[in-house]
Amino acid sequence: MNQSLFINQRLTRSSLNKVPAITAYFWVLKLLTTAMGEATSDYLVHHLNPYLAVGLGFMGFVVAFVWQWQAPRYIAPIYWFLVLMVAIFGTMVADSVHVALGVPYYLSSSVFAVVLAVVFRTWYKTEKTVSIHRINTKRRELFYWAAVLATFAMGTATGDMTATTLHLGYLPSGLLFLALFGLTGVAYVLGFNTIWVFWVAYVLTRPLGASFADWTAKPPSMTGLGYGDGVVSAVLGIALIVGVGYLAITQRDVQQD
Repeated sequence: MNQSLFINQRLTRSSLNKVPAITAYFWVLKLLTTAMGEATSDYLVHHLNPYLAVGLGFMGFVVAFVWQWQAPRYIAPIYWFLVLMVAIFGTMVADSVHVALGVPYYLSSSVFAVVLAVVFRTWYKTEKTVSIHRINTKRRELFYWAAVLATFAMGTATGDMTATTLHLGYLPSGLLFLALFGLTGVAYVLGFNTIWVFWVAYVLTRPLGASFADWTAKPPSMTGLGYGDGVVSAVLGIALIVGVGYLAITQRDVQQD
């Protein structure tokens, strides 16, 4: 009787988990969403009224967040739709701070880094952990998505800073962040704290994906290949749909209790 109750309690806790397992699938989809977020944001802002584009991005983010918030557990299409909308809206926020307000990228990167540090500090003081393996309460979920939004804004500003302010160009910036991302894998193998290694890698995926998206989309005059934001966004969107659909069917990224 007691053993049956214990098993039921474990299953109940597992069903409440709202995030995927951290596997190779996770990192591939994360990079696809960051790259697509960059290309889609730039396409909307340059083909629509910028205020309308930002408004649509915000509305999409709100709809995706409410959908994820109401979901009883991790569901791949819902979760990754929100990540994509965070990528699009987070890019718009970071770009608006620079373009509309004239804030230099190095300053906005620093401000977003402070915001992220405050989120982590508050999260840790409240929950005694910043683990991404057990997001099973509403409060933890709020901290989780606050951190995600801050990482996207910070990563966007950092990537633009290296590519434009430091004049590295998009491809060298992408290779730089690829090397740094690879170092997080080395840190993981060497036994560094896995939670903090994860969050460092998570921050790096934003400028990594965005740099390669800009490199393929932007014209040669901007150190790009010139395929266009719309084409890059569409190709990445197809790849993302295929990847998320595969996980939704196979459940390979559902965490085991």
